[in-house]
Amino acid sequence: MSYVHKRVQSSETRVSWFDATLLAAGIVVLSFAVCIGADPSTKPPGAIWPAFHGIGASTIDPTSVPLKWSHDENIAWQTKLPGKGQSSPVIWGDRVFATVIEGLMKDRCHVVAMNLDTGAIEWTSTVDSLQKNRSNYFQSRSAPTPMVDARGVYAFFETGVLTAVSHDGKQLWKRSLTEDYGAFESTIGLASSPVQTADAIVLLIDHEGPSYIAAFDKLTGATKWKTDRDSRTSYSSPNLVPVDGGQHIVCSSAGSLDGYDPQTGSHLWTLDGVGGNRSATPLVAGDGRFVIAASPGMHGENEAEARKSNGVVEIRRRGDEWEAQVVWRTEEAMPQFNSPLIHNGLAYWVNRAGVVFCYDAKTGEKHYAKRIGQSCWVTPVGLGDRVYVFGKDGLTTVIAAKPEFELLAENQLWDPEKAGSEPFARQRAAGGGAGGHNHDDGAQVATGGRPAGTGVGASRAAETGQPSVVQPDSTRPQDPAVDSSARPGTTPSGGGNGGSSGSGEGRRGPQTPEEIASARTQGDNRFADPVQYGVAIVDGSIVIRTGEAVYCVRQKPASTIESSGDSR
Repeated sequence: MSYVHKRVQSSETRVSWFDATLLAAGIVVLSFAVCIGADPSTKPPGAIWPAFHGIGASTIDPTSVPLKWSHDENIAWQTKLPGKGQSSPVIWGDRVFATVIEGLMKDRCHVVAMNLDTGAIEWTSTVDSLQKNRSNYFQSRSAPTPMVDARGVYAFFETGVLTAVSHDGKQLWKRSLTEDYGAFESTIGLASSPVQTADAIVLLIDHEGPSYIAAFDKLTGATKWKTDRDSRTSYSSPNLVPVDGGQHIVCSSAGSLDGYDPQTGSHLWTLDGVGGNRSATPLVAGDGRFVIAASPGMHGENEAEARKSNGVVEIRRRGDEWEAQVVWRTEEAMPQFNSPLIHNGLAYWVNRAGVVFCYDAKTGEKHYAKRIGQSCWVTPVGLGDRVYVFGKDGLTTVIAAKPEFELLAENQLWDPEKAGSEPFARQRAAGGGAGGHNHDDGAQVATGGRPAGTGVGASRAAETGQPSVVQPDSTRPQDPAVDSSARPGTTPSGGGNGGSSGSGEGRRGPQTPEEIASARTQGDNRFADPVQYGVAIVDGSIVIRTGEAVYCVRQKPASTIESSGDSR
């Protein structure tokens, strides 16, 4: 991997035309930090999970969060949504917010507010889509997660809408990004979630057309700055990484890592030599450090690059410039749509076969690789001495947050016999039909269903349990890896159907029309709802979002389960 101190990009600071409706003429412009410490009416409530991955969330008491639940135990409520979506919920005080798309052509975009205690829908704010296209399983559907602060809720939709809504459901302003900056050109749809500063919404728009990263004023929706990027295909979201007393916006997207100044949009640094990094968010791993992740691709076409693109990166100052370098990396752990988790000094990857890889977050020493019940599309969440892994098909596995693998609980959110209205979902939940639990877009199961890298022919890194270290660390222990055998009592995901071995053998050639049709059938199977797409957690409550519904898990007697609307 190579780094570039400064890549020249076109950057502008301007206000372009937009449709902005300010409902209050005398709004005072205050930073988020000032709002927290000023008028009590603007202070955030005690319980918040305000953005994707819980970035900026309030402190959670781990003992208040349930360890165990099922479809008829510790479910406080479930609420059917007025559309479909793949975004995560967010929480501000006593309200849960979610976004959905409605209509065959993604005709309408909804921001939905629910009562955290009861699940009742309190209001829905609706805007018409601007760039309509057919709603299907193969493109994102309301995938970007909204954000919330003391002023209101901010939501971006892949149809070009960026909107702000007050806490009582009134639209504050809206933007048409497709009218201002051109139509989105994407075969996979847009799924990048925004990240927020005190006064701005930062969006990464990477697609086959003119790509860019831009910041929009929270108060008015006006463009604060916009920086052009190379065109690429990506789902990934940006993140704010603390660096030497400041912050960098870090983007990990389809072939490069890039850093930007949050205030001006100026490009600060680039790290090339990565690949397959189209989904994962670069989550913080310490001051100046963040984790990167990459997937092999639908047919393993990015496997060689992806194997070099999972690990931890550090941003450093070199004179007056910035640079980024890989600290350590692993060649065996490759996720699907989820991001790696850093918690209690440990780094966790979950691959498409449902294998959890655990490493020392500082050195990259491998502790274990263990198979759990399901793969996951949601990034795992660490709370105290627990790690919650939200399986795609409704099974949440709770493991101990320590270097040794310990299974604490397995919790099935819905009854597999009643898994939604879509026949593919019921078939998948029963473990039959095309695809089974083989949901990944890459090949990570070696011969015999063993986790790639744990059997005969695995890489030297897998044999020794050590990562491929780019930056030497003399303090790194040299102990061999702990047992990485598959989880007892489970059926290997995929059954060897269509996957390639860890060494790349069995790779598919060009597909016939019949094979393409079969693949689409498998795609229907994989994406048919219900799927656990996102989660938000505050004291006492775990809020889980599927494509059509929101569930609240809370320590509560089964006899008091409530339902809001036509839930399933």
